[in-house]
Amino acid sequence: MLLLNTTRDALLAPLQSVAGIVEKRHTLPILSNVLIEKQGDRLTLLATDIEIQIRTTTAGNAGGEDVSITVAARKLQDILRALPDTDVNLTLDDKRLTVKAGKSRFQLQTLPAADYPRMNLPDGDATRFSVPQRTFKRQLAQVAYAMAQQDIRYYLNGLLLIADGNELRMVATDGHRLAYAASELEAPVNQRCETILPRKTVLELSRQLADNDDPLEVILAGNQAVFRFGAIELVTKLIDGKFPDYQRVIPQNHPGLVTLPRQTLLSSLQRAAILTNEKFRGVRLVLEAGTLRIVSSNAEQEEAQEELEIDYQGDKLDIGFNVTYLLDVLNNLSSETIEWRFNDGNSSALITLPGNEQFKYVVMPMRI
Repeated sequence: MLLLNTTRDALLAPLQSVAGIVEKRHTLPILSNVLIEKQGDRLTLLATDIEIQIRTTTAGNAGGEDVSITVAARKLQDILRALPDTDVNLTLDDKRLTVKAGKSRFQLQTLPAADYPRMNLPDGDATRFSVPQRTFKRQLAQVAYAMAQQDIRYYLNGLLLIADGNELRMVATDGHRLAYAASELEAPVNQRCETILPRKTVLELSRQLADNDDPLEVILAGNQAVFRFGAIELVTKLIDGKFPDYQRVIPQNHPGLVTLPRQTLLSSLQRAAILTNEKFRGVRLVLEAGTLRIVSSNAEQEEAQEELEIDYQGDKLDIGFNVTYLLDVLNNLSSETIEWRFNDGNSSALITLPGNEQFKYVVMPMRI
């Protein structure tokens, strides 16, 4: 039975859109598969790991009867990647999917589509809003690096998303640093909503969203969220937990302020990081009249020192940080300058952007 006859890229692109969430090894073998459904000339591909589900629809250049099958997602993707850019023919015979391209031929086992688990779309009261994909993608980039990884405080292994009035806020923290970013919505939401997106969902959205002004539709309801953009629909479960009160963490009245060129500071920190202790990654920032010194050393008694000329006439300050936390924020900002606000060597530092209240980054000091 002819399932599909199309070009390699016409099938590979939608497959790559959904296959990113498929686990290599899973207790349920069918979750390593992708669901392929053909209805008329419409081809739908769907993948899930029980927590996230991604679906995309494309035009399939084949007639014949409608059919649904599941086949190993990674194997099919690897086959298509390895083929030259040519026409691909998919046929289904006795539970085996045959992939033909030129003189290449592959046969893959399938599993019944009826056994494939699907997530139901949320119903009932929902918070809905639309935002340009570029805006949402850049806002994610400003905070996502601060999410925890496999923290016992499971609610930190995700990103806080708040839709309130005309404002969309995102917050992430791992307990050592916190990133906050806000943007304006074109239309106010019908009700305030506060949810925690899982880490895997955040990374998948960061990968998939385009850097353009095409719309992203967001639906938040119950313990699920739905994201629709282009031909893709992503459904995800949400983390059920109480996120820390981020407003209490952000310093309000730090008296010290230094304005620094972002790229110059980034380059200096990257060089100093070469000789940091591999485990603790600590650097000292020594602030004196007119200069900022960045000092690092390691267990082999090696030392690096960088010096920047700055406009500062206050008291001397010697404070240590994990250099990774500083590199993360500087790599994910695009502004030419940053503002560093501080109190003393034992207090958290606040990094902001000049004239911009929509971004804040708090980082705790470390003893070196």
